Amino acid sequence: MNPDDQQTYIGRFNRLRVLRVVEFGVYLDGLDLGDILLPRRYVPDRCAVGDDVHVFVYVDSEDRLVATTDTPRAQVGECAFLKVVAVNAVGAFLDWGLPKDLLVPFSEQYKPMEVGKSYVVHVFFDEETGRIAATSKLHRHLKEKTSSLKPQQAVSLLVSGRTDLGYKAVIDDRFLGMLFNSDLLQPVRIGQKLKGYVKAIREDGKIDLCLHLQNQASRDELADKILQHLQDNNGVSTLTDKSSPDDIYRQYRVSKGSYKKAIGNLFKQKKILIEQDRIVLV
Repeated sequence: MNPDDQQTYIGRFNRLRVLRVVEFGVYLDGLDLGDILLPRRYVPDRCAVGDDVHVFVYVDSEDRLVATTDTPRAQVGECAFLKVVAVNAVGAFLDWGLPKDLLVPFSEQYKPMEVGKSYVVHVFFDEETGRIAATSKLHRHLKEKTSSLKPQQAVSLLVSGRTDLGYKAVIDDRFLGMLFNSDLLQPVRIGQKLKGYVKAIREDGKIDLCLHLQNQASRDELADKILQHLQDNNGVSTLTDKSSPDDIYRQYRVSKGSYKKAIGNLFKQKKILIEQDRIVLV
């Protein structure tokens, strides 16, 4: 935010102007939110009236707006993998890098949170209470369908959950998508940040993801490797579309999904036969 904006955002970084210096800190011009204290321990050296300071604005333990130069692990509108440090009658409290822990009310918990465990949450500003909170019910704040993302578009991912088919992931703090087991070349874990790509947008608008793009050159290269492997092994390979992803990756360094497409194309081109427990060179 720049000083010309007419709004200060709670739960985000703002650039605010120093109005006056006091013994216990400086007061900043919070514009629509009034004056906001930046406690003395956060005041930059040689800070003077009229200076602009880059600060994070949040609500302290006494429900007062306060500024800090500390950087939280997530701002309002962002997702993060945070650890539960306490649970009481109100909800669970997460360590997000600030003196006041971040509340996840029970109504915002996808499943009951436990002390010592970490969860992927979305940080939001609760208009009703005037406080910053978090939720593990990501679908309430993130879109599961899109018309703006395009296939092969590069995206930032945060792995948020696991299903029988693969892993759910937060996309650019805005969407939810799916990484299928058949497209994974390496183990992933919940809370892991990854660079990825939009693999496809389904007819219903939901988003399929992948960690590696398959272009035509790489598809042709894989097809050549499969044919060469068959030639080197008397025209037979026991790697089929039923083989494990690990076995396929060890041989070709590709996902099971990519391998299945490759042998499917070779079959259509009548270069191989696909039998129950092997493929055969024609």
